[in-house]
Amino acid sequence: MTGDMTEGKTSKILITFAIPMVFGNIFQQLYNTTDAVIVGRFIGKNALAAVGVANPIMSIAIFFLFGICIGTSVLMAQLFGAGKFKALKREVSTALIAGVIFTIFLSIVCILLSREILILTNTPKDILNDAETYLKIIFSGLIFSFLYNFYSSALRSIGDSKTPLIFLLISCVINGILCIIFIGVFKFGVAGSAIATVIAQAISSLLCIIYVYAKIPLIRINKGEFVMDKPLLTRTIQFSWVSALQQTCLYIGRMLVQGVVNPFGTNAIAAYNSVTRVDAFMLSPGDAFAASIATYSAQNKGAGKPERIIDGYKKGNLIITIYGVITSSIVFAGAMPIMKMFVSGTETQVVSIGVEYLKNMSLFYVLAGFCNIFQGLFRGVGKLRVTLFATMMQIAIRVALSYAFAPYMGIKSVCYAIVAGWIFMITYEGLCCRKYFKSLTSIV
Repeated sequence: MTGDMTEGKTSKILITFAIPMVFGNIFQQLYNTTDAVIVGRFIGKNALAAVGVANPIMSIAIFFLFGICIGTSVLMAQLFGAGKFKALKREVSTALIAGVIFTIFLSIVCILLSREILILTNTPKDILNDAETYLKIIFSGLIFSFLYNFYSSALRSIGDSKTPLIFLLISCVINGILCIIFIGVFKFGVAGSAIATVIAQAISSLLCIIYVYAKIPLIRINKGEFVMDKPLLTRTIQFSWVSALQQTCLYIGRMLVQGVVNPFGTNAIAAYNSVTRVDAFMLSPGDAFAASIATYSAQNKGAGKPERIIDGYKKGNLIITIYGVITSSIVFAGAMPIMKMFVSGTETQVVSIGVEYLKNMSLFYVLAGFCNIFQGLFRGVGKLRVTLFATMMQIAIRVALSYAFAPYMGIKSVCYAIVAGWIFMITYEGLCCRKYFKSLTSIV
């Protein structure tokens, strides 16, 4: 199944493409949230805190690989939009070979450095061993994360956002069932959560590969077609390293912010782990629309249709504004029951810290949506250095302000620091967008 985004009504195309990804991102967050809820309920707040400390660290590695896949998918979408299908297949082969080699190397490095990284982020001693165990198991399964994201990105680049959703749904269900079995029945502790995640990712990646080889000859690489095209490898690296570095900076920032929270103790860590899951869950549809705008812009750039790129940006902002207002209202009104999903109501301090954070953060969700549309636009047209600089500065602002105001405001400082970073990103990318659109209108 492929989808040409260079013809037809923009709003319909964006929404149709984004909806499966919205559900996919929601289920991806359910994937993570289910782990947190099961760990918190079955084992306790210390285990929840251990998983929370490990999460931003493992996310650096996972989203570095995801960034590589994003960059590669932009190049694939541009080749697809331009009708260069032979080059597209060679790009799939080149990126796949290079990606597998790099992922294996990254896994080994991450496993060896897990404990040292946890110590550097001021992880409390009472949760250090659990966090280390969790990380090492997750890192051992990075190859499955790469393969799923690679083939999902390849499918999306040619307009198919539905199939990756189906495999992700299957993976989420398997993860939830295995989490309950490994933690609730076999008492594996936090290791059970990590093992369940790796198995579920392995199944989703295998399903993606089987589907591509059975149904999508356009990106299927047969025995004699595995090649490493040097010119394409150079272009792939140019597209991918910026995107990967951007994703890495984002999660390094989150890891550093976790270092701000950790000294406040287990209650603050457990609360912060919970609220970041809620934020990620509520903001994930914005990521889906960013991916939709990116693929749409990439295909139309390849097809030489700048007027559709501008229209896509405008329609994307309208959609994300409506969504932002709705989600802000839901989280602000439901902060208390949301927090009680993660821990027992008797953990009053954890609940109180989390509710205060959520009520503050939810007021600014719409700003994150605007950032996502800008990111999708610039990613799709290949201006990845704009997205990288904006992300790096946003993270620098987030980390600096978090550390500066944490002694006076507690973890609320993280909330306001994030908002300040979003405001900078919108301002900078808005100016870049205005300049870029002027160059497009001079062509039309």
